[in-house]
Amino acid sequence: MEHNPSLSDLLCPERESIVREVEDDGNFINLPNFMDDEHVQMLAQREISFGFKKEESLVLSNGMKCARLDAISWILRNREIFGFRFQTAYLSITYFDRFLSKRSIDGEKKWAIHLLSAACLSLAAKMEELKAPLLPEFQFQEYSFESKVIQRMELLVLNALEWRMSSITPFAFLHYFIGRMFLESPPHHILPTTVHFIVAIIREINLTEHRPSVVAAAATLAALNERLTRKALECKINSVSPCGFLEIEDVVPCYNLMQKLQMEKLDSSKLINSPEQSPSRIRPVNVLDNSSCSSGTKRKRLDFNNNDDQKSLP
Repeated sequence: MEHNPSLSDLLCPERESIVREVEDDGNFINLPNFMDDEHVQMLAQREISFGFKKEESLVLSNGMKCARLDAISWILRNREIFGFRFQTAYLSITYFDRFLSKRSIDGEKKWAIHLLSAACLSLAAKMEELKAPLLPEFQFQEYSFESKVIQRMELLVLNALEWRMSSITPFAFLHYFIGRMFLESPPHHILPTTVHFIVAIIREINLTEHRPSVVAAAATLAALNERLTRKALECKINSVSPCGFLEIEDVVPCYNLMQKLQMEKLDSSKLINSPEQSPSRIRPVNVLDNSSCSSGTKRKRLDFNNNDDQKSLP
């Protein structure tokens, strides 16, 4: 019988890292063991109250899209450095996207993007982690910010988001969906594979436009089977959403995108393993890699007092 490759067969570096973190520390994602329908319905109401699934999409310029990719790379890299949980990184990128939906930043001003990234990750760590690092501990490649500068940016973010910082993340729903899809104990790879799909899609979507429950459901379905038909998807969604808080038209686009990313990764793996391809010309996609939009620059020290450009930050 011909074997069809799947995500469980493709042990790419970032997935191996996720598997190790989830298996080595059962509390790394900090998920509840049991969630009833009423609690999940309450979470669904909370995510809607934060403005997820907006009618109008946030349109970013090409420069801002590249800047956002750089910001995500920096956040994921520092998440790994400090051993933050995955929901901390997701929450910080949610802050980042929510801020951009309310205030504009010139994507060409890389110092402003780095500063916003640091503020968002710092705030998310304070919300999610038992111990948040000191501001000077954050790792920057191009700039060096004084603590008071990051603190002022934190305040700007807090005010822009109206101090509403307890956003829901997809990780709050994972045990519920996994428990619904498996009557018995799920295979050990399901949870880390689901986390992998969530991390992979962060670069591809604006987090304010997709409800966390939708991302969690799509990721769990993708981990279960990356090639479900629409009819099979509808049956699965109906089985995991008896109270009707999930809509098929919301879940399908996320699921299809995860499926597309997976197929691209599988195709990339085949090319890398092909003797006709030069390893120097092809490299695997890694969600922890720096964005191709990045460029090497000498480190610069910035503060609000001696940098005129910072006066134009909204």
